[in-house]
Amino acid sequence: MNLSKQTAVVVGGGSGMGEAISLGLASEGATVIVAGRRQAKLDEVARQGSENIFTHTVDVANRDSVRTLFEWIHEQFGQLHLLVNCAGANVPKRSMSELDPEDWDKLMNINATGAFNCMHFGLPLMRPHKSGLVINISSTSGKRAAPLGGVAYNASKFAMAALGTSATEDERENGIRVTTIFPGEVDTPILDDRPTPPSAEHRAQILKPSDIAEITLTIAKLPPLAHVPELVIKPIGQSFI
Repeated sequence: MNLSKQTAVVVGGGSGMGEAISLGLASEGATVIVAGRRQAKLDEVARQGSENIFTHTVDVANRDSVRTLFEWIHEQFGQLHLLVNCAGANVPKRSMSELDPEDWDKLMNINATGAFNCMHFGLPLMRPHKSGLVINISSTSGKRAAPLGGVAYNASKFAMAALGTSATEDERENGIRVTTIFPGEVDTPILDDRPTPPSAEHRAQILKPSDIAEITLTIAKLPPLAHVPELVIKPIGQSFI
């Protein structure tokens, strides 16, 4: 499907996978709104792209901030065709014995409730036209609750997966598809929040943001009747047991 007449918003588009997805969509001719907390990061992405990239700040954990973003999108662009939820966070102290309850709240608010907030305000821009696609970038931590991700991150990503599955059933008659992508290890800034950040050698052996962008574009370009509910992508060296 040609994306040149599509309007897309990439939430968490200022770095990492979101940045790569934003630039990929723009290169295919889509009108792309890159949204995130830091305007300077958004501006950097816009400078790399073309004139069809726009920016708007948003804090996904703040419902009023999300409402403002989607009200602006409606005023400026009307219909929304594609919503990519890519905002995510983790913390260094992740085990049950170390996890601060405030960090639990933080990760649930960003990773799970943040995705809900964006869908809550984004789907009304799709329903009247009986078409639309939501792509939620989760994690293999939302499939396998391994210690590497940590208690709160794993729980938030499982919640994100359930959100996508539930919304798919609810929005089917509106012609809206929801896809959840579960990436394994990807070389992005979130790796710096690990208790022990990975070495350069390890980073060289894992996925790159461009890999996730390519698969996201593939899904976005499918015809409206084709639905990919879930997709797992991981480095060949990463176990998925």
